Amino acid sequence: MSDDLAWSKSSYSAGDGGECVEVAAGNGGVYVRDSKDKAGPVVDLAPRAWAEFIGFAAGHAA
Repeated sequence: MSDDLAWSKSSYSAGDGGECVEVAAGNGGVYVRDSKDKAGPVVDLAPRAWAEFIGFAAGHAA
């Protein structure tokens, strides 16, 4: 599954490529993984759950 997705990470990520998560959208969901462990577990979120998480992280929780 993760090989079929276009993963991206924040421009605020550490310069060495670590200490960040990567995010991809596709197949009706939003996927999150550790950028240091690309073969590791992937969290699968519904688009609404992702939007709520981003709102919370930005300080705009509903």
